[in-house]
Amino acid sequence: MDFSLLDLVLHLDKSLFAFFRDFGWIAYAVVFLILFLETGVVVMPFLPGDSLLFACGALAASLGLNPWVFWILTTSAAILGNTSNYAIGRFAGKRLLAPKPGQKPLISEEHLQQTHAFFEKWGGWAVSLSRFLPFLRTFLPFVAGVALMRFGKFSFYNVVGGIVWTFLFLAAGYLFGNLPFVKDNFSLIIMGIVLITALPALVGFLWPKKKQTPPE
Repeated sequence: MDFSLLDLVLHLDKSLFAFFRDFGWIAYAVVFLILFLETGVVVMPFLPGDSLLFACGALAASLGLNPWVFWILTTSAAILGNTSNYAIGRFAGKRLLAPKPGQKPLISEEHLQQTHAFFEKWGGWAVSLSRFLPFLRTFLPFVAGVALMRFGKFSFYNVVGGIVWTFLFLAAGYLFGNLPFVKDNFSLIIMGIVLITALPALVGFLWPKKKQTPPE
């Protein structure tokens, strides 16, 4: 079967079912890799996170797979991904952010400012809370590394956030993903999850610009 990123995002239920049907245990490795890259590589915030967890929970319920295996797998990927992202920011962040003459920076300044403001406001809990905000959960560990946040403190909130995030979305998929209404409208539900979780980041991105508009 031919898989594409667009098919994976828009038809997660069918894509995951086909993965596990055709590839067996390799499919677990694919799920791990996607979540690791989404949380661990600062230039890959477009990969599915919340929606993938929800779909995995629904898949576990429909195929009779062990949901705890999915939880251990996805939690490990999320924690290791954030740790990798933090390490990249701490040891190579300044070099990566310094654009060469005539070139654009690897990461947009607007995204970094947005994430840094969130980090400054919420402190350590920002690492945990950012799990529930697409894009921010990819950029914030990197910014924490650049800002030289203590590794012990970062790790504590990283583990707490990873455990809670994966459990809630997997549980939601396991409990509700196979209800007739959800199954018949799975793609719409997935898109709704993406939009709802991305809304706070979108509002945070647009609101400062609105406030900066000079009065007439």
